This record gives sequence, structure tokens and C-alpha cells, in this order.
Amino acid sequence: MSSTVQTVQYRPAGKVPNVTASTTRDRILDALQEILVQEGGSAVTLEAVAAAAGISKGGLLYHFPSKEAMVNGLVGRLAEQADDEFNEARSTPGGVVRTFLHTSVPQSSEAAVYWSIIAALRSNEFGSEEARLRINHIFAMWSTLLNEEIGDPVLAETIRLVGDGLYLSALAGLPQPDPELLAGLTDRLIAQADAARLGR
Repeated sequence: MSSTVQTVQYRPAGKVPNVTASTTRDRILDALQEILVQEGGSAVTLEAVAAAAGISKGGLLYHFPSKEAMVNGLVGRLAEQADDEFNEARSTPGGVVRTFLHTSVPQSSEAAVYWSIIAALRSNEFGSEEARLRINHIFAMWSTLLNEEIGDPVLAETIRLVGDGLYLSALAGLPQPDPELLAGLTDRLIAQADAARLGR
């Protein structure tokens, strides 16, 4: 689900830093992300992203030969961040359930990015099957990890449905539960998961 995705602030005109291929690629992906969030998938063109990234169209094409390749790159970066989160959650006993539930209400910047990408993919504005599969993998991986940690498939699925419901509601801008009620719900599910995990 999610690690926070931040908008990068670029250095103003003047002294030009030494730009590597890696930072240029990230600048392109940051520009794509910003256009997606602010204007939607229909505003994404190679020319618009190149201009926002401050590079030539040829420079963009060197890294990403098509709009679909750019989207795959952005989703790939999100997937790498999610993999870091999965590894961190695995490293502590009971950490998967805690991490999953505590990140089920995303920060607004993260919600905006995921919502924009999912909306663009669902509308077939990019037609990227690779990106769809990677987004699906991020959500499906939490289900796998929850089952591995808890050992009770019914409880694991209950926790997944609660977390996904909270996350997708936040993405869609729907009303969120009372924070006190949410804390009580989270604490109860964590306690049940700990009992199931330790009772195996």
C-alpha cells in the first residue's frame, strides 16, 4: 500500500547541478507524477512531461521511449517503495499486521498519486498491462504477508478487507471513520492477530 510519495522541489535557474542519468530519470517521473495529480491522465504527453522536467523531448525519449514506458517507470518506482515497506514489516514479529493497518489511511499526497494512476489505468489512457499488474501486486502482496504472519486465513482476510476498505475510501475521498473508533478497531484487530500468531 504504501510509502509516502513526495513532490520534489527543483533547484531554481542559475547554477546548473551535475545531473546524472539517475536524477534525470527521477525528474521525469516526478514531472509525470505532478501532471497526473494536478491535471489527470489526459494531460500527460511526452512534450508536457519533458517541459515540466526541464529537459528536451529527445532527452526524455532517451529514458522513456513512450508514454506507456513512463507510466511503467512511475509504477515501478512505487512498487520498489512498497517492497521496502514489505521488507520492513516482515522484520518485526507482528509487524505486517501493524504496518498494514497503520498505513491503511494514506497521507493525502500518496492518496493523490495512487488515485491518479489507478484512474488513468482504468480509463485505458495508457493501456499498460505491466503497470496494472504491478499495482495489483502491491495490494495482493499484503494479503500474502498477512496470511503468512497470522496463520488464520479468515482473520487475515478480515484484516485485509478492513485495510483495503479504509485505503480505497481515502483514495476516493469518501468520509473517514472517527479517529477514536478507528484506533479501537485497529487495536482490536492487532490483538486478535497477535493471539492467532502466538497460538499457532
